[in-house]
This record gives sequence, structure tokens and C-alpha cells, in this order.
Amino acid sequence: MTERQREVGDKESCFAEDEKAQADDRTTSSFLHAVINMVGMLIGLGQLSTPYALENGGWASTFLLVGLGSVCAYTSCLLGKCMHKNPKSRDYKDIGYDAFGSKGRIIATTFIYLEIFMALVSYTISLHDNLANVFTTFTLSSSHLSSSQLLALIAVLVALPSLWLRDLSYISFLSSAGILLSLLIFTSVAYTAVSGAIRAHRYIPVLHISKIPAISGLYMFSFAGHIVFPNLYNSMNDPSKFTKVSIVSFSMVTVLYTALGFMGAKMFGPQVSSQITLSMPRNLVVTKIALWATVLTPMTKYALEFAPFAMQLEQSLPPSFKSRTRMIIRGTVGSILLLIILVLALTVPYFEHVLSLTGSLVSVGICIIFPCAFYTRIFWRQISTRLLLLNLVLITFGATLGAFGTFSSSRSLIISLQRGHTS
Repeated sequence: MTERQREVGDKESCFAEDEKAQADDRTTSSFLHAVINMVGMLIGLGQLSTPYALENGGWASTFLLVGLGSVCAYTSCLLGKCMHKNPKSRDYKDIGYDAFGSKGRIIATTFIYLEIFMALVSYTISLHDNLANVFTTFTLSSSHLSSSQLLALIAVLVALPSLWLRDLSYISFLSSAGILLSLLIFTSVAYTAVSGAIRAHRYIPVLHISKIPAISGLYMFSFAGHIVFPNLYNSMNDPSKFTKVSIVSFSMVTVLYTALGFMGAKMFGPQVSSQITLSMPRNLVVTKIALWATVLTPMTKYALEFAPFAMQLEQSLPPSFKSRTRMIIRGTVGSILLLIILVLALTVPYFEHVLSLTGSLVSVGICIIFPCAFYTRIFWRQISTRLLLLNLVLITFGATLGAFGTFSSSRSLIISLQRGHTS
């Protein structure tokens, strides 16, 4: 047997193993498991900013929050139907390809990586802000970095080895840890409100219409999870229940966000921070738990968020590269990107503006505009007039919301940067 024949045989063997693994994965996720996974994907950074968004937008802005939750649940169902239409589709990028060919795949891929990158910048800003409150007695500094910046650098260096992981089981473990930490943050805030440690008697304004464009990005980011929903669909042993999974999951998350938003706004009023954990009393044990959970959450997210990019990178490498070489390239590129993200996070330390910009510029496309456009294109010959009009309305709504939100959050970010340079 020639070397070329051996290589072909090895590739066919790998493809066979991959197909078998994918077939096995399809039978591993029950309805309850899928709901837990989807809720875990949705709950994250967004919950930290919901009280801030609600207080700034007014209690009437909860209609926007609930409305976006409903729309995103609907578009999640559209993605499931697109997956059902073509069983060979494996992820979000494949749906883009099915709808608009190579251009659709390129656009979807660009937005996916952009959302991952901007989300990681936001996670790192959150890490930096909360570390300063966890280690209040840490005073070490250098001529170029403050104590909080040094702490953030140390934390990122601690998290760097996770980017070298190739075993998806370890990455999955980190994902599960991140879900538990997110739920722990919510529980800590809820306990603070329910226990009466802080009297929830602050006045919430009815509506601040001028702030709606900015907070719409914060609300939008809270429901950003669509890039992984196709993978969740493929993991279900009964994909026909995906629509029910979406409805149940988004209903639960919307209720949690609304409750958390009202609790935080009622407890702290206009003084509420863009991250609710930074507003909680420092002397409470639950505050320390919430702060530690907020610090550890980004450290569990880095490997998970980098996984799609890392896999794409490995696939683009020449087949002749050995496994060790691939791991070194993967880890090195990931480490460099994470350090770039750290520099950006320390340079632009404005959590609410970066998060709002991510939601308005990127998430609204991935969660609303693209699913409606993909579905309309794929089902063009079968789609009813009512559904076509609904999708066109949602595409227009998403584009309008994204444009105004991007302009508002960008302007706020630029103003904050100018003030930071002059102070």
C-alpha cells in the first residue's frame, strides 16, 4: 500500500468515526436536557446589565424586553425548521449557505466571529471590573498598569492554558461550570432582594424614550445564543420538539431577566451599576459569592467561545501537519487573540457601551435579521403571504433597531473615551 493510499484510508476512517460520533450525539439530548442547555446558553453577561437597562429605559421598556424575547424565540424556531429542511446542515453557517450560497456562509461566519470577539471583550471588561472589588486590598501596580489591570492580566494568564485544550469533554465541563456560575449570580441577587438586606423601594420611571436605542442593544445581547442553536438541534434525540424547547427556554429566561431587572432597579434606583454585582453591599456574604461567580464566569467562557474558531483554524491547516503541531498553532493563535482582547478591554473599559454595541451591531443580525432572511429564502416556494409579511416586518424592525442602537451606543462610547482621555 502506498503512502497516498494510507493517507486516503486514514481520512476515510476519520470521516466514518466523525459520522458515527454525530449519529451518537443525536440521541443524547432529551427534551429536558435541551431546555437546560438552551437556558444555559442564553443566561450570561446579559443578566448583569438588565437592572441597569430597565432603570434607564423605564419600567415600560420591559415590553421591549419581552417583545425581543418573543421575537428571538420565533427566529430560533425558524432556524430549527431550516435545519429540518436540510438534514445535512450542521451549524449556523450551513444554514447561511443553504439560503444564499457562499455569500451567505461568508456573511454568517463574519458575524459569528465578530460576536464572539466582542462578547469576549465584554467578558474581560467584566472580569477587570469585578476583580477590583474582590481583591480590595491588592495595591501592587507598575508604571504602566494599575492594580486592577494587573489583576486582570494575571487572571487572563491563568485562563490561557484552557485555550490549548482539544478534548471537547473538558471544554464541555467548563461550559457547565459557566452555566452554574451564571445561575449563582442570579440567585445571589434574588436572595439580596427577598431577604430584605436592601429595601426595594426605589422609584422606577415610566419611560425614557431617548435611552431606548442604547438599552435595546443590552436587551438584544441578553437573548444572543442563536449561533449554537443548530448544534443543539442536532444533539436532540427528537428534533421535532425543538420548537417547544425554544418556547419553554425563552419564556423561562425572559421571566428571569424581567424579575432580575425589577429587583435591581427597585433596590438601587439611579445608582444601579451597569453590572448589578457592583451595586451590591460589600459586607454581605452573597455579594462576595456573586462577585467571585462573576470573576470566574469569563475564565470558563474563553475556551468555549474560542472553540469554533479553533476548529476552523485546524481544518484549514495542511493535512501533513502532525497533531502536536496543530495544537501548538491553535494554542498560540488563541493566546495571542486573548491578549489582544485583554488590551482592548483595558483600553475601552466601558462595559455597558461595548455590550450595547455588540447587541445592536451584531446580535440583532444573528438573532433576528438573518434567521428571517434565511428562512424566507429557503422556503420561498412554500411560505405563506402572512409569514412572508411577518418576516419582512421583523427584518425591517431588526435593521431599524440595530441602526439606531449602533449609532447611540457608538456615540456614548466615543463620548466616554473622550472623557477618559481628558480626565
